[in-house]
Amino acid sequence: MSKQSAFWDDLARDLEDPEFLREYVVESVRIATIDQVVNAIDDAREAAGLSKAELGRAIQKEPATIRRLLSSDHTNPTLGTLAEVAAALGLRITVEPIPDAERDQITGPLLEGRTADPAKLARHLDNMRTPRSKVPA
Repeated sequence: MSKQSAFWDDLARDLEDPEFLREYVVESVRIATIDQVVNAIDDAREAAGLSKAELGRAIQKEPATIRRLLSSDHTNPTLGTLAEVAAALGLRITVEPIPDAERDQITGPLLEGRTADPAKLARHLDNMRTPRSKVPA
């Protein structure tokens, strides 16, 4: 058995515990959502031709704050900070429904504390959490 296969088998087994499942789903969605928003903001900053320091000054934040927000792998920004930065770039943070196919894989396990296929859920969440590389324009 490969180490990779053992990892997925162990994770699928762990996801049978309702408390672990809920925490893992919530954390996976949180990470994926923050990554998506931060990447969209950074793309808009680049498209506007603004440096991170210029963007920081525009919202009266230290340039280091924006550098950490847009550069760190372990960022956990507040919604207020994201909204300020987005507004400076002509953007607004919005909430949208999860597509039906994905909703079944995320919302059901959160509400019920279980899933019919833990291995499938684990792979789906991993795909959500895996950062997409930027495609050159």
